[in-house]
Amino acid sequence: MLELLGLTKLYDGTPAIQDVSLTVRDDEYLTLLGPSGSGKTTLLRLIAGLERPDAGRVRMNGTDVTALPAHRRSLGFVQQNYALFPHMSVADNVAFGLRYREVDPVTDDAEVARRVASMLELVGLTGLDGRMTGQISGGQKQRVSLARTLVTEPRFCLLDEPLGALDANLRERMTVELRRIREALGVTFIHVTGNEAEALAMGDRMVVLDEGRVIMVDEPDVVFGRPETVRVAKFLNAYNVFSGNAQGDKFGVGAHELPLPPGTQGAAHYAVRFDTASIARGHGTAPAGHAALPAKFITSEFMGAKVIYFLEKDTGGVVEVERHLSRADPVDYTKDEPVTVHWDLADVTVFDTDGRRIYSPEALAGAA
Repeated sequence: MLELLGLTKLYDGTPAIQDVSLTVRDDEYLTLLGPSGSGKTTLLRLIAGLERPDAGRVRMNGTDVTALPAHRRSLGFVQQNYALFPHMSVADNVAFGLRYREVDPVTDDAEVARRVASMLELVGLTGLDGRMTGQISGGQKQRVSLARTLVTEPRFCLLDEPLGALDANLRERMTVELRRIREALGVTFIHVTGNEAEALAMGDRMVVLDEGRVIMVDEPDVVFGRPETVRVAKFLNAYNVFSGNAQGDKFGVGAHELPLPPGTQGAAHYAVRFDTASIARGHGTAPAGHAALPAKFITSEFMGAKVIYFLEKDTGGVVEVERHLSRADPVDYTKDEPVTVHWDLADVTVFDTDGRRIYSPEALAGAA
């Protein structure tokens, strides 16, 4: 188990990490999501021992390792740029950590060869051991970097944007492969990414960082369906977020009033997920228990399994609606065609002036 206790790191007096406390469980895949500059890589470097915190502690299995150098922490670190040795073969790159680590280096050539071959098989690189790193693809380099890290049998493996340099198809395949590899070895993975789909798809739990602070930690389906702050909702890139003012049971968006979920008060932000909204032609009223907002059609984007519709409110600003083709056929609209976006009030999430989620009495009763 890895414990972070009040970690803080300053650069020129500006906090990059602020009072982060987190427990990482054994044998789990933890993803860290946040925008650029949120402190994701800094947090990994503090865990790895590549940076020293200005405050706080790092504990591994109950032992304080805050002052322990990086090479004594039994950690693996997979960097975004792979950091492979270009003058070495694939096999020699993977074997490097075994041969030259400070603690218990492996000197028996047969044992090195056996462990390297086993790891290359696990990551799907059998037969490429003799290739130079300049002779393999970007996806293969990513696997070599992972194999070089995992062959030393670390207790925790830190991955800093490991899929960032891959194309979309390879990124999708490696999403599955990384989970398979982690499960086969039983090693805890801590995976940093700025890609919300990647964080949601890969993590057993996910952490959302913002301006150096942890603002939510939970299972991906909970983070996606019940974001605790308006900032989390925006980072997920899956919500239409409207800012305005609540008056009684209504929420003002420009000249329009949207009904609020029963029992919610003091809302300053009103959010509805792209995939829970629907489109009707023309400007009409909402069915009972629904909210409606007039708009006009701008364009649509075909994404294979879904279509995303982009609509403009009459007060300005874009509303997105996501239609999954497994549930409904696509619909064609003309440019500037008037439409009404509507959604069930049960799918609305509201936040207060501090950006914290407001729970309705029904939601609170359901959580009890």
